[in-house]
Amino acid sequence: MANQLTIGEVAERSGVAQSTLRYYERELLIEAARSTGGQRRYHRDVLRRIAFIRAAQHVGLTLEEIKQSLGSLPSARTPTAADWKRLSQSWRPRLDRRIAELERLRDRLDSCIGCGCLSLKVCLLSNPDDVAASLGSGPQWLLDPS
Repeated sequence: MANQLTIGEVAERSGVAQSTLRYYERELLIEAARSTGGQRRYHRDVLRRIAFIRAAQHVGLTLEEIKQSLGSLPSARTPTAADWKRLSQSWRPRLDRRIAELERLRDRLDSCIGCGCLSLKVCLLSNPDDVAASLGSGPQWLLDPS
């Protein structure tokens, strides 16, 4: 089992708690071999997978989406930079939408803070032109009013 890492080493190198690593393993996001004593042993490429998981979470992907993405990686070899690039490029539309939502929020935030009405029926941020009134009470759109 040379060239393999213990769970403590992976936790230290990745910055992810051991309990999270065990959770990722249960969710089939990463895998570990077992020593003769039953201890987890991780191949070094797990560090890339963990970095991918963390980056994907910051983008807003769910663990199920991350699992699907990781499932598209080759299992017979260590993923290459091209493999990782292909996956990360698929996030671009989601990032673009998130950036647009944040820009809308930024651009409308002072009208919300400035008016002080806190009304979900007429708020320019949550319900422009009261178009959500027919859908029921409460905020119908949080960031994307279109």
